[in-house]
Amino acid sequence: MATMNISLPEQMHDWVQAQIESGQYASSSDYLRDLIRQDQERKDKIKWLQDAITEGINSGEAQAFDLKTFLHNMKAKHLG
Repeated sequence: MATMNISLPEQMHDWVQAQIESGQYASSSDYLRDLIRQDQERKDKIKWLQDAITEGINSGEAQAFDLKTFLHNMKAKHLG
């Protein structure tokens, strides 16, 4: 495992220490690893959403939507 040294303002240092003392984390490294994982997951979700938006934009102009026809087709698809 690689080592990284960071400098924090006193207020942030105290916050990290409080998280450790609360029993939620075993160490400052454990806390920071959790924050990094959460950040990675958040960025993955944002990328997925952006990709979906781009796909929607690239799919062309929206078509009229008829709920009754849609439901009829879905029922026929699942029953037939």
